[in-house]
Amino acid sequence: MGSKTGSASKVRLNTFEDLFGGSTSGEQIIHARLSDLHTFQGHPFRVLDDEKMEETTESISKYGVLVPGIVRPRTEGGYEIIAGHRRKRGSEKAGLDTMPVIVRNYTDDEATIIMVDSNIQREDILPSEKAKAYAMKYEAMKHQGSKGGSTLEEVGEAAGESGKTVQRYVWLARLSDDLLGMVDAKKIGIAQGVDISFLSEEQQQYVTVILQETGVSVSNAQAAKLKEYGKSGELTLAMVRLILAEEKPKERKVTIKGEKISRYFSEDYSNDDIESIIIQLLEEWQNNQ
Repeated sequence: MGSKTGSASKVRLNTFEDLFGGSTSGEQIIHARLSDLHTFQGHPFRVLDDEKMEETTESISKYGVLVPGIVRPRTEGGYEIIAGHRRKRGSEKAGLDTMPVIVRNYTDDEATIIMVDSNIQREDILPSEKAKAYAMKYEAMKHQGSKGGSTLEEVGEAAGESGKTVQRYVWLARLSDDLLGMVDAKKIGIAQGVDISFLSEEQQQYVTVILQETGVSVSNAQAAKLKEYGKSGELTLAMVRLILAEEKPKERKVTIKGEKISRYFSEDYSNDDIESIIIQLLEEWQNNQ
């Protein structure tokens, strides 16, 4: 790690106020044993021993944990981490036994929302992580009702994404772990994954079997056909095999410069939103020919 000297200076650890607002004045910060800090139940985000973790570890070795984690007491003892999973891992790798944390008595829904918001803006998030995180936050906000709101726009607010984008990821979260893994590996596109997410668990298993067996990719047309047959209850393993064996039209890539279309979309439209609208307009144009 000697070659990484100075890399810790690149790591900006946000203050508590940056992340969650408000002040920590009057709150007790304890130094909890790392063995007493437990992963958030259903935590959708990876904690990897990668280069960024090396930088975090180096920073902690030099300066300690500058921003306390946030935890809540567990009925079975110890604490559940709401924010600070990477800091805990960095502390372990730095050889520490304890870590500063703020203990709060959050409800399940409050804890879920904070856990998602503290991670969702990371640059290296996989589609499966974002899908599961948005689904968890959406359910938590629905439980809160009028107190927290339940709209898709509110769910995506912390990450600066539109309600339409959030809805697609919430649908994507219905995919099996095997299919989500294929989305992460870019073997299935997000748009195709959304269509496949409308299939039942059994029908999704059919798709998994054929994709693992053949290694083929799924086109937009094939995904739409799978969704259509799935909705009618006619989708069998044999039907999935036939659909995915269909010859795909030769792909033609067209690149449109951002400045040519930016004037048509405000800043709150994500790339996924723009792509979806362009495809919809093209389909309407084709139907009118």
